[in-house]
Amino acid sequence: MTTILTLELDPTSQSHFNSLRREHYPAHLNQIPAHITLFHQLPPHDKIVGRIHRAAHRPPFQVKVTGLHSLGKGVAYTLASAELQTLHADLSTEFQQDLIPQDRQPFHPHIVIQNKATPEQARALLTQLQSDFQPFEAVAAGLTIWNYLGGPWERVGFFNFR
Repeated sequence: MTTILTLELDPTSQSHFNSLRREHYPAHLNQIPAHITLFHQLPPHDKIVGRIHRAAHRPPFQVKVTGLHSLGKGVAYTLASAELQTLHADLSTEFQQDLIPQDRQPFHPHIVIQNKATPEQARALLTQLQSDFQPFEAVAAGLTIWNYLGGPWERVGFFNFR
């Protein structure tokens, strides 16, 4: 079973991105909430819970939503946070021997709100959202462990930042 690790935002920000995802992601493919993937594949959750719990012993921190970018067939919000980069680097070191090539790539945090659309639909949405975009801040609230179930994900653990 594949284990995924994501960053969870404060409830207001999470609700905002979930709403955008529901509006713009193809409904039949939208099986999970909006999320910030830290790692796409880690060892089974029972083998990493202790390490994730220790990593969550930090205060919540600001994440800047700095813009939007094209995914070709979708749109994502771009994020920036020194604390998030440090957290990711620390966890990368912790899980170094278990990381797949995708998770060894440079970390560019983002939230996908549209994917699997036509390139034309994606360009139109990007133009629409960019027309009145103003940078804003969200708060990183904790870490979530998920099991990948071949489409949907199953949430198996959440660790609040302290």
